[in-house]
Amino acid sequence: MATTIRCEIVSAEAEIFHGTATLVVATGDEGELGITPRHAPLITRLKPGQVRVIAENGEEQFFYVSGGIIEVQPQVVTVLADTAIRAKDLDESAANRAKEAAERLLANRTDAMEIAQAQVELAQAIAQLQAIERLRKMKH
Repeated sequence: MATTIRCEIVSAEAEIFHGTATLVVATGDEGELGITPRHAPLITRLKPGQVRVIAENGEEQFFYVSGGIIEVQPQVVTVLADTAIRAKDLDESAANRAKEAAERLLANRTDAMEIAQAQVELAQAIAQLQAIERLRKMKH
């Protein structure tokens, strides 16, 4: 019986992570997914947020994804995201600036397209800040 699952996290620019894991946790459209070896096949969209990978030795790695798709097969999990960044590489001040800018756009309520874009940008900024906060808590 397999005790690990291969995990690949890929952005539009590069492969961010490739390795084995005992557990991969991500947030899909319908809620949080916990993926273990021999998981049933699945394809679903991901919300902007954190992907957590737990290695065989128990080490946890955190990644931020801007959304995308996750494909699960019994022996491999593939995360395809427009943007994927290791949580430790996130810029907290840039995320705060993006959040404030999106909130200003929403407060000014211009046209529907700008509102929709501002909502997406706000969700991404909040997800980045949450990933930074979780990483900070894990270090303490």
